[in-house]
Amino acid sequence: MAEPTTTGRQRRILNHDIMGCTADGVVGNHLYSGRALAVSEPGDLIQLHPDLAGQWEHVTAHYRRIGLRHSDAVLWDLSHARLAERPDYELSVFFFGADEHAARPDPGWFHAVQAINSKNTFMSLAAELGVPVPLTTPFERAGDITAADIAAAPCPCYIKAALSVSGIGIHRCADAAELRAAIGRFAPDTPVQIQEEVVTDCFLNLQYSATENGPARHAATEQVLNGFVHQGNRHPAAHAPWEAVEPMAHWLHAEGMRGVYAFDVAVVGDAAAPRFLAIECNPRYNGASYPTAVAHKLGIAHWLAKAYATRHRTLADLDLTGIEYDPDTGTGIVLVNWGPILVGKLLVLLAGSPEQQQALERVLLQRL
Repeated sequence: MAEPTTTGRQRRILNHDIMGCTADGVVGNHLYSGRALAVSEPGDLIQLHPDLAGQWEHVTAHYRRIGLRHSDAVLWDLSHARLAERPDYELSVFFFGADEHAARPDPGWFHAVQAINSKNTFMSLAAELGVPVPLTTPFERAGDITAADIAAAPCPCYIKAALSVSGIGIHRCADAAELRAAIGRFAPDTPVQIQEEVVTDCFLNLQYSATENGPARHAATEQVLNGFVHQGNRHPAAHAPWEAVEPMAHWLHAEGMRGVYAFDVAVVGDAAAPRFLAIECNPRYNGASYPTAVAHKLGIAHWLAKAYATRHRTLADLDLTGIEYDPDTGTGIVLVNWGPILVGKLLVLLAGSPEQQQALERVLLQRL
């Protein structure tokens, strides 16, 4: 076992590279490993992409000013071989896939992730466990969808690849003709599902963390979406319907799930008596996990985390004077996904009331 830290917590090695679980062709995804810095604690060992080294001085100075503790021990190398070399460190990864399993074998964790990562398996398990979901028809192969299936589809609907990330492989179909065309965009052997359109402007992210005593409720946030592409999260959420997904959270824990995992849930129906429909499970860290970690560590109760484009290509040129997070007031901006500034992208947390968030955003947009 790794030597405990001074707080009694086991040391971890963190590799939050997302390249094994991301959409091809998205600019800057190789820089997302930097998000793990905000998750880390003193005494941990963190693996970062070497391209981020030039930003280290600036992001750590920012974290020192705002009082966000983190690891100072860095390996500028994302190789999974580093995970195998340190078996005495607890493992923290973005996604426990084949490469992570090869480096640090954990059959229960691996098989739990592989199972629930399929949207089709998720729907089958939801039916078995009584978790409410939208009307969904799974297909093992897109090529198996017949004219009768198309005619019976609840248009408008979505056709989704059973394995997809960041909204890639998801198509909205207003009618049968659009559905037929969308089916043709998939390779015939691709597992897909046809799902009724859920009409709502409120989607939730319910995060759990696996503990020795079972799944622990971690945070309920409301998603900020551009279409069906995730742009950010806000806390607190309008609802926190843990009971809707709890059976699946316990199933995953029993199967061997570790770390952080989350459910996307749609809020539908009358405001006085809403219904909650589970859409999918992310058996991994997700976009909400990193600002949630920041908020927990800094004691921030009201926040908005959002992605922005910027003309800057280094943190040295980003001016946060007067809007940087102030521990005394509990308001201000925290850099969360800072690495992609190298390609003109950032994700930041805006702490404060909704009115304070709007004021911070106005100033930030002028400086980006």
